[in-house]
Amino acid sequence: MICIGNPTVGGAGKTPTAIAVARLLRAEDRHPFFLSRGYGGDLSGPVRVDPRVLRARNVGDEALLLARVAPTIVAHDRVAGAKAAGAFRCGCHRDGRRLSNPSLVKDISILVVDGRRGIGNGRVFPAGPLRAPLADQLERAHALLVIGEPSGVDSIMSVAKARALTIFHGRLVPDQNALAALASQKVLAFAGIGDPEKFFATLQEAGIDVQARQAFPDHHRFRQIDAAELAARAEKDGLIPVTTEKDMARLLGEPDLENLTKITRSLPVTLIIEEERAFVEMIRGTLAPK
Repeated sequence: MICIGNPTVGGAGKTPTAIAVARLLRAEDRHPFFLSRGYGGDLSGPVRVDPRVLRARNVGDEALLLARVAPTIVAHDRVAGAKAAGAFRCGCHRDGRRLSNPSLVKDISILVVDGRRGIGNGRVFPAGPLRAPLADQLERAHALLVIGEPSGVDSIMSVAKARALTIFHGRLVPDQNALAALASQKVLAFAGIGDPEKFFATLQEAGIDVQARQAFPDHHRFRQIDAAELAARAEKDGLIPVTTEKDMARLLGEPDLENLTKITRSLPVTLIIEEERAFVEMIRGTLAPK
């Protein structure tokens, strides 16, 4: 089992990392599945995610994205979820909360951190952004993946090096076709993720003309009034609404949000790991003989 988590609350790039690992496993002719708590959804599971039937309000936005890549099980009880997924053969487990569930045996645990935000003041929530004491989290990790420019990770990097953890560096690359479609457009960017500013910066760095922006709380469940206000603002100012894939997952399939969904474009991103060969070898090392 491969566990992917992050030391802090908010987004760090866990979902793109899990997707990258699953695709790597498929390239090795394996059959991965995702096990997720389904944060933001109202189903406790175990349930297999079917995007044709379930919505983000049922299983969370991340589970819907993961289900596009490999079979995905949502379960608050991880052991029950793993048993339910037995028919799919265990390949990849995404743990969005922390690397601390002792009830599941992990072959490898990857800790993902945002390079710019790092671990903030280094304190545990609510005094700081950490989910648990950093030393405890690093004790359970086998590797650290820093996503984005490593301007805010000196403290965690020094501790990781002292513990001889393997350190990888990655970056999220926006889909070029999606960017090309927006090249001549004026856009209204909105996002309800852990760090909306990072999304807005990605658009601007790609040369997209961001005329307006609207940030919402992480995993924000959009209401009819939100959709109406965003759609009205876009129409009034002649803007194209643009959001993240996670936000789009929360919009899709909701009749009250259809007026916004049908005019909004999303910007997919892909994780690129600089030390790709070493990362592949690390994952290969967890695989049992066929």
